[in-house]
Parts: sequence; structure tokens; C-alpha cells
Amino acid sequence: MHSHTHEPSVSTERGALTAERFAIAAETVKQLADPTRMRVFLELCHKELCVSALASLLDVSSPAVFHHLRSLKEHALLESRRAGKEVYYRAADSELCRLLHRTVEELLAVSCPQEHEDSAEKIARLAHEYLVTHLSERITIDTLSHKFAINPTSLKQAFKEVYGDAIASHVTAHRMEKAQRLLKTTSAPVAHIAKEVGYESQSRFTAAYRRRYGHTPTEERERG
Repeated sequence: MHSHTHEPSVSTERGALTAERFAIAAETVKQLADPTRMRVFLELCHKELCVSALASLLDVSSPAVFHHLRSLKEHALLESRRAGKEVYYRAADSELCRLLHRTVEELLAVSCPQEHEDSAEKIARLAHEYLVTHLSERITIDTLSHKFAINPTSLKQAFKEVYGDAIASHVTAHRMEKAQRLLKTTSAPVAHIAKEVGYESQSRFTAAYRRRYGHTPTEERERG
């Protein structure tokens, strides 16, 4: 009977190193196995926040948030800075964090593809309705994604597919149309109309209006 032995494919030293790397990688991935911790990490990839702001945003207790922050920081996934009595956290500026950030967003975008496609279109329409009824407010993509529980990339893609335009330019068009209507049908001061359509600065509103229509709000009224 023919017998043979298997030579190890790697040396003991390299095998130990590989095992160690696998252990570190597995522990890092494990950090994102908790849904709340994943949300904490994703939020901090987009902005710098303190414990109380994160707790309010995620609707969880401050101690729970701090627990997740401590674990993420221990694994070199977060950085922090102190400003007075407050500590602010953000995702570490590392290739590992950028890789994990991309991975999490891709996972969120591709999970349950058919259901995601259907819900993304519905969410885009809901987001549109919300935006056009809150034109006086400056609403960010992050705010919308949190409100409708969809990642920013998927929201932007779905919105463009439904309305054929990026969210920012689409909202600007609605702001200008409302402003034009108010200028023609009311005697409200230009500064008041500017605020009604989301501009705290009258000069910025005037510049945006000129870019859109080729003349200023005052000239719009003079034209009748």
C-alpha cells in the first residue's frame, strides 16, 4: 500500500503569523457585527460627533453609545479630540476604515436587491415630498438618509432615477419656482421670500435667482 506524507505548505513561523492576522481581521470585522455599532461607525465616517449627539441621532442611551465608541476606538477604528469638556469622535483616517466604510455602504445597498429597489423608489418619492414641503429649511443628504433609513448613496441614485436630476439641483429648481411665484403674486419683501425658500442671505438668494432666470428678484417684480 502506497503511503505518503504531506509537507506543510508554509513554515511554522509564517503559519503562526497568518493565524494571528486572521484573528485580528476577524476581531475587526466582529466590531461591525452589532447593528448599533455599525450605525455608530457609519455615522462617524461622515461627520464628527460627541456622545450626546450620537445618542440623540440613534435614539439610544449615552452609556450604550460610549460602550460602542470605546470598543471601536480600542480596535483603531476611531479617533477623538477634546474641546473643552466635550469629546468628539470620528472614523480614523486609515485605509482600513475607508475599506470598512465602503463595505458597509455596499452591503446596505445590495441587501435584499428587489425589495431594496422597490423601497428605494418609494423613499425617493417620500424624500421629494418632504423636501418640497420644507423648502425654507436646509436639509442635508445625511438628514434625509437618517429620516428614511436608507444610505446616502442609494438615496441619491434612486432620486436621480425617479426625477432625472440630483437632489440639490432639483430642490434649487423648486426653490426658484416658489420664489418666482411669490414675487409675482405677493408684496412680501425680497428678504422675506429669500427665507421662505431657504436662503438666510438675501445676496445669496439674489445670486441664485440671477443664475436661474438671468435677472434679479427686484427686476422680476419690475417686469410685472
